[in-house]
Amino acid sequence: MPGTNLTREEAQQRAKLLSVDSYEIDLDLSGAQEGGTYPSVTTVRFQSAEAGAETFIDLVAPAVHEVVLNGKSLDVAAVFRDSRIRLPHLLQGANELKVVADCAYTNTGEGLHRFVDPVDQQAYLYTQFEVPDARRVFASFEQPDLKATFQFTVTAPEGWTVVSNSPTPDAADVKDNVWRFAPTPRISTYITALVAGPYHAVHSTYEGPDGQVVPLGIYCRPSLAEFLDADAIFDVTRQGFDWFQEKFAYDYPFAKYDQLFVPEFNAGAMENAGAVTIRDQYVFRSKVTDAAYEVRAETILHELAHMWFGDLVTMEWWNDLWLNESFATYTSIACQAYAEGSKWPHAWTTFANSMKTWAYRQDQLPSTHPIMADIRDLDDVLVNFDGITYAKGASVLKQLVAYVGMEAFFKGVQAYFKAHAFANTRLSDLLGALEETSGRDLAAWSKAWLETAGINVLRPRIETGADGVITSFAVSQEAPALPAGAQGEPTLRPHRIAIGLYDLDGGRLVRTDRIELDVDGALTEVPELVGRARPAVVLLNDDDLSYAKVRLDEVSLANVTAHLGDFTDSLPRALCWASAWDMTRDGELATRDYLALVLSGIGKESDIGVVQSLHRQVKLALDLYADPAWREEGLAAWTEAALEHLRAAEPGSDHQLAWARAFAATARTEEQLTYLKALLDGVAEIEGLAVDTELRWAFLERLAATGVSDEAAIAAELERDPTAAGERHAATARAARPTAEAKAAAWASVVESGDLPNAVQEAVIGGFVQADQRELLAPYTEKYFAAVKGVWDSRSHEIAQQVAVGLYPSLQVSQGTLDATDAWLAAAGPNAALRRLVSESRSGVERALKAQAADAAAGSA
Repeated sequence: MPGTNLTREEAQQRAKLLSVDSYEIDLDLSGAQEGGTYPSVTTVRFQSAEAGAETFIDLVAPAVHEVVLNGKSLDVAAVFRDSRIRLPHLLQGANELKVVADCAYTNTGEGLHRFVDPVDQQAYLYTQFEVPDARRVFASFEQPDLKATFQFTVTAPEGWTVVSNSPTPDAADVKDNVWRFAPTPRISTYITALVAGPYHAVHSTYEGPDGQVVPLGIYCRPSLAEFLDADAIFDVTRQGFDWFQEKFAYDYPFAKYDQLFVPEFNAGAMENAGAVTIRDQYVFRSKVTDAAYEVRAETILHELAHMWFGDLVTMEWWNDLWLNESFATYTSIACQAYAEGSKWPHAWTTFANSMKTWAYRQDQLPSTHPIMADIRDLDDVLVNFDGITYAKGASVLKQLVAYVGMEAFFKGVQAYFKAHAFANTRLSDLLGALEETSGRDLAAWSKAWLETAGINVLRPRIETGADGVITSFAVSQEAPALPAGAQGEPTLRPHRIAIGLYDLDGGRLVRTDRIELDVDGALTEVPELVGRARPAVVLLNDDDLSYAKVRLDEVSLANVTAHLGDFTDSLPRALCWASAWDMTRDGELATRDYLALVLSGIGKESDIGVVQSLHRQVKLALDLYADPAWREEGLAAWTEAALEHLRAAEPGSDHQLAWARAFAATARTEEQLTYLKALLDGVAEIEGLAVDTELRWAFLERLAATGVSDEAAIAAELERDPTAAGERHAATARAARPTAEAKAAAWASVVESGDLPNAVQEAVIGGFVQADQRELLAPYTEKYFAAVKGVWDSRSHEIAQQVAVGLYPSLQVSQGTLDATDAWLAAAGPNAALRRLVSESRSGVERALKAQAADAAAGSA
């Protein structure tokens, strides 16, 4: 939406002028079942440092009826424009503002989202305010450092439940369907929340030390209640409370803790103070692997960690968003790895395998940026929820913990919370606390790691004598050139790493020794390893302490290639798998050789999360990085292997389910598709494989994409599953059909009409883009560039970003796509956010071209 930006300078000026005391917000949601708009009345009390000064308050609303400042009515037409209400002639000291407006329900997942469940035809509401969308619901000073108390009063339909940051009023206190909440502590606008509707609820408590009792609630729609495993969610939550309160030495800072599983949520979850919203796909309707439960648990713990880091103590401005998210990511995974009784002590394997892969990918795009990014305005931050902000930041925090020691790290964190409770901070506040407790000077570390972009490459330099004894050992560090268009210079950094030494023992690769050291500069000698027998495998960055690409020496690479599945521990396997994937993306390892490596080792891989990542990566490599002349051969080999593994897997196991999905994703021959349809229809069976609701849709979507199943089959499946999830799956299947008419209809519904709810639009885009349909999709390259700027300029951020990224012609791997992108970038004049997203997608095509050339060269060698 035009006219909704806010610059850092404007926020700084407003923060110098104002301090905000309180908000009283009165919302009438009694017409929510019908939708449209709702009355919003906001009363704000704030202090001004100057008499006669002028400022503004933020509001995105279809209509503003009244603006009263210090008892004087202002001319709405004169003071309200775009997303701002101008506030002239402030009093020095106390001021009071009242704004009466009509605000709009949305279907984009921003502001107050409204969803109607097809099962019961009831409306369900929830708010999502990060980054700047509280202003879509009430007039607010929309920046994180203007904290205040918030008191919500909500009129809701009969029979509804209303949840906010403060405890939900007792039923006896709700008169005439008006819910009056107590004021919150001082918090930022973006973590306030309202969730309303006829939600199903389960309640419990957390009982901590010294008699502490925290009420806990879990909410979901009634149509999902039968699938809600509340006890498992409460168990993870209590484990998080125990671990965080011990490590932070600060009691949970809010009056209760509710977790609300809400529909059509754009992100994984949101850390609203005491009222966390979570995407309701985490209420599993069908069998999922343990990897899905692990990811859900990490999400639960991530949001709980935010109650302290983010909500209790909040960044001053969005340039420290990385610290907010990185801290929550690091501590959530540390809790999974170290908390007593955790079901996921291998959590760092998952982190290395998934989060760091995301970070390495992001850090090699032209938009790469320092962890501490320069956030000039809201447009910058809206596209900065990326792999650097979350995953690279958490990787660097993990290294910082290794650098200063875990005890010193958490002692510094404890001092930080005590010093800045319910206030705002900068990075320097945390680093100062850590310097105090660790005795380390972190200025140079911060400059090298937080203020520069890019990845280092670490390689072992090993010399041995004729007897196999190491005569020289060093670690070399490289700083590759940053991607074209990226800002900054390549930088060598200090790394705290471990070196693992592995030897074969009974066919297994066992770690025989480990040393930990600081690596700095271009070459670091390691005299401790001189005079020792050369092991089968030398693994740099063992235990994944630092953030760097790691390469193996020739001997280690040969042994890993032959025995990758034979490491006794999951983390070194994951590190080697990640290194192989990184080499494939960089064109150092041909796609056909990566496929051979995976096929040789995946059968021995016990970690289901790693197995599922390998499934995704092989599919991506074959679709984008394989020589087109060889691609079909590679896909055929992979699909046959997937079917063999499916049939051989232990009945009812996670591996069986994962292989069923992998087979369904690429089934291609007439025989394979006939078998897939037989599994769907129940004509064929595999012992232990439950072809349940979600797996049925996975099979049907592939059958639709290959033209085996038609509209009638999709309609029949939707009749069998007439839920919101069923509607999304049906939308995907329809868009996936291999006809020009299906593609035209899908394109029109997303690009031309633009009124689909966020989750349905995402589903349509997911079906539209099919790797086996490149020729059918080729005409849409030109259409994309003709439409994308208009979509960006006219739609909300979330909706526009789905289109800009999801419909970019990434499958058209050719110089022509690069040229078309360059021409558009030169002529269209996109803003910085859109330019970044399109440039990132272009980079993917450029990388794919290089990888395809490397694969073709390997094939002709």
